[in-house]
Amino acid sequence: MARVGTRGSRLARAQTAWVVERLRALAPDRDWETVVVTTTGDTSAAAPRGTGVFVKELQQALLEGTIDLAVHSLKDLPTDPVPGLTIAAIPQRADPREALVGARLGGLGAGARVGTGSPRRSAQLRRLRPDLEVAPIRGNVPTRIDKVHRGELDAVMLAAAGLGRLGIAADWLFDPEVVLPAPGQGALGIEAREGSFDTGLLAALDDPATRAAVVAERAVLRELGGGCMLPVATYGRLRGKLPGGTLLVEGSVTSPDGARQAWARAEGDPAYPADLGARVAKELVVLGALEILDETGRAGTA
Repeated sequence: MARVGTRGSRLARAQTAWVVERLRALAPDRDWETVVVTTTGDTSAAAPRGTGVFVKELQQALLEGTIDLAVHSLKDLPTDPVPGLTIAAIPQRADPREALVGARLGGLGAGARVGTGSPRRSAQLRRLRPDLEVAPIRGNVPTRIDKVHRGELDAVMLAAAGLGRLGIAADWLFDPEVVLPAPGQGALGIEAREGSFDTGLLAALDDPATRAAVVAERAVLRELGGGCMLPVATYGRLRGKLPGGTLLVEGSVTSPDGARQAWARAEGDPAYPADLGARVAKELVVLGALEILDETGRAGTA
């Protein structure tokens, strides 16, 4: 029996079901059990974001041996590794783009209310459309979309990958080279105890191109010292095929009002993705990213 841990949200369960289906196909003789683990982020609307509140309890369950694997949205995983645990597989990434539900971007008039719980999305949206009113919201994907149906908001800004996994259609998809996603957005991370699971089985789920891209993206975030609630956006993608292709990594940091933005890029050997991410982060610092992040911190405590 292999126990696969997941959060209890509809999206988390859908992601985990997707992983378990593929594990069953690879090992049909093994029994697979899904175990729901409640996290701090699921139980407290006031829980601080960006500190691993959606993963810590899953990681603790792994360390204690009550589950064998944990399926995470990779963007929720802090960049600092947990001793004794490893990200054993990163499957092929889903759509990394940002999306609107409720309206197309061009269909939103001046003063239209768009909801998002992400400072990164809020900052980039304000830069693109300063005439919109951006409203802070929390809750799972269906809860956020319900605010549009009830007329509280004209649209909500969400990850396209989550919508796709729930079978919900987007009304607008942003160009990922105009509005950069979160580090690891659209990717899943399958975490396990080091040396405790069939690494060959999990390796069959790993997608090298996705891993290279998200390792670079997470390196950008790590070098800037940020969590998932800072307006650090980054997108890596392979140009050509492995081996022989190059990895292009872009990153941006945007002020809360959208007025200031630092944007950098680097391209190079995908065998060294963390180095590429670090190069992007260092260029962002030269362009004033740390001053923008400091401004963001002051705005968050105002």
